[in-house]
Amino acid sequence: MDLTNISSTYSSAKADAGASSANSLQSSIKNISANSSEEELKGVIMDFESYFVEQVIKQMKESFSLKEDEDSTMSQYKDMFMDQTIEMVADEIVEQTGGNLTQQLYEQMRRNLNMA
Repeated sequence: MDLTNISSTYSSAKADAGASSANSLQSSIKNISANSSEEELKGVIMDFESYFVEQVIKQMKESFSLKEDEDSTMSQYKDMFMDQTIEMVADEIVEQTGGNLTQQLYEQMRRNLNMA
């Protein structure tokens, strides 16, 4: 396996992972109904918040990053590690500071779903 093949495999896996994460979140949101429990609703809201924060951090990273050699295998490994780290940081940010937004989204979804 040559470096070009590794590079294209990595790029494909990265795109698939991003699409899978978005599709999973979208599926979770579609499964919420007036019959959903409070825990299910809050879980989906926290997943959404984490995904949102993750996307904001990734965009910030892109805006501050210097363009490096895009074909560098080491650069791709660094990007893969960075993406995993950003995902963990986003989850932690939402867990520690997401209370107000989580509560607002929760109350709005309860009103939209006519939940008692």
